[in-house]
Amino acid sequence: MKLSFGEKIRNLREDRDINQTQLGEAVKMTQRKISYIECGKCEPGIDDIKAFCQFFKVSADYLLDIPEIYRKK
Repeated sequence: MKLSFGEKIRNLREDRDINQTQLGEAVKMTQRKISYIECGKCEPGIDDIKAFCQFFKVSADYLLDIPEIYRKK
């Protein structure tokens, strides 16, 4: 089953046992924006995606669900 961007953020956040407010403080977003991203009401911008990648130490390819065939080898 393919996870949405928001579901991936929620899973990463819950795996680290932090709440939306703590994540928001770490990536310089409000708790409300984190909530909206997680439930799909808001699309993250480039800077948001970058902040999530740096905080969670994951690639943008993972968060954006970019297939391996499109990655430079």
